[in-house]
Amino acid sequence: MTVRFVEVADRVHVLCEPLLAVNVTLVCGDGAALLVDTLSSARQAAELAAAVRAVTGDPLTIVNTHHHYDHWFGNATFAADPPRPVWAHDRAAEVMSGDPDELRRQAYAELRDAHPGLAAELADTPLLAPTRTVRTEATLDVGGRRVVLRHPGHGHTDADLVVQVPDADVLVAGDLVEQSGPPAFEDSFPLQWPDAVAELLRWTTPATVVVPGHGEPVDAEFVRAQHTQLAEMAWLIRAGHTGGAPPERVAAEAPFPARPALIAARHGYAELDGTA
Repeated sequence: MTVRFVEVADRVHVLCEPLLAVNVTLVCGDGAALLVDTLSSARQAAELAAAVRAVTGDPLTIVNTHHHYDHWFGNATFAADPPRPVWAHDRAAEVMSGDPDELRRQAYAELRDAHPGLAAELADTPLLAPTRTVRTEATLDVGGRRVVLRHPGHGHTDADLVVQVPDADVLVAGDLVEQSGPPAFEDSFPLQWPDAVAELLRWTTPATVVVPGHGEPVDAEFVRAQHTQLAEMAWLIRAGHTGGAPPERVAAEAPFPARPALIAARHGYAELDGTA
């Protein structure tokens, strides 16, 4: 990994991993730092650790925005030896505490076709589950800086955490907001996702730097536009379900590309049918 952290606000740095465009955020305080997400493999995490050391040598606290492999499989590199705190939503932590072989197998199956090299690295990647959990909100002191972890509701998953750095007006949104591609609906709650993003928008100002899960940092106006798309998706799902339309017809009218829109429609129908 040849990229480095870029400072996007006062002592808040973002690194965008080039293969999957995953963002990692580093918040530096006085004598302590916070790292949000740790990438997909031990190799990626080792390269990330070198990039962190180029910015700070202070002890780290880790936060995982959710339980998908590309945001936490690097935890052990940063928090296993010596042990460091790792925070996540309690439902995400439950998933991440599962059988490591099964978690690696699931990630391998997702990666093997598009990124076989990264998929092969998973076999040698030790997994470390979170040690601290959040249900609704928690406030951390990071070297004298207040950092707030918030769960805005079901959206990309049922366990997304947003990381707010109030003194820098930065909001790390995880995969609740996406810039490099459409939202990913595989584990989503498309009927509730607009409400989660609306809650997130309550914590922004016109000047807020919002760090999406993937892609370039954005502003509140970008988030508002994505909220409009998510709300339209939810409306189409409800209308289609009420009218007996197949999910494929809903996807054809959606504001997102066909494949993610179809996944969203099927998930939404399952919610409305009570089978999700």
